[in-house]
Amino acid sequence: MPIRAVVFDVGGVLLRTEDPVPRRALEQRLGLPAGALADLVFNSSVSLAASVGKATPQEIWEFVGQRLALGPGSLEEVQREFWAGDRWDQALIGFVKGLRPQWRTAVLSNAWSDARETFGPLVASGAFEAIFISAEEGLMKPDPRFFRFALDRLDARPEETVLVDDTPANLQSACAQGIRTVLFTTTEEVLDQLSRMLGR
Repeated sequence: MPIRAVVFDVGGVLLRTEDPVPRRALEQRLGLPAGALADLVFNSSVSLAASVGKATPQEIWEFVGQRLALGPGSLEEVQREFWAGDRWDQALIGFVKGLRPQWRTAVLSNAWSDARETFGPLVASGAFEAIFISAEEGLMKPDPRFFRFALDRLDARPEETVLVDDTPANLQSACAQGIRTVLFTTTEEVLDQLSRMLGR
């Protein structure tokens, strides 16, 4: 059955930490091992609650500030430096834009309630006809219900849909429902796989 819809994760796929230097320098200044700050920001109970709309981004950063004993001014600086190395993948976004209108395109992201503002470049690109955010729907990957929600909104069957994601657990859940999957490794590899799958 031909593919009708192509769905993309954001963090780690369309938006990646391409320059690790600012975040690592920040961790060293705070006396943290490599990766510890990202773990604190993304994997705390507060962050997981925020991903389904039960906490706010402000509460996440307040939690981080408390754990690291930071004052308000220092916390704002930490936030700026934490994101400083992140970059949008313009090549991948441009490829997706070229898929429309022949294919339906969407974002399916585990993200906080401020994500729609953060995703401004995706909206402005015109590449995605739909953006589904976990905090807005109260569901997050790999919950099968989040995938079914997206399929319903896109009016696409699982076997007509391909998901590009960088998290194996998400891909396994999608695959179990019949959705075709592509593990993000590099932009070039994903573009090659998608081009072959779509017959472009």
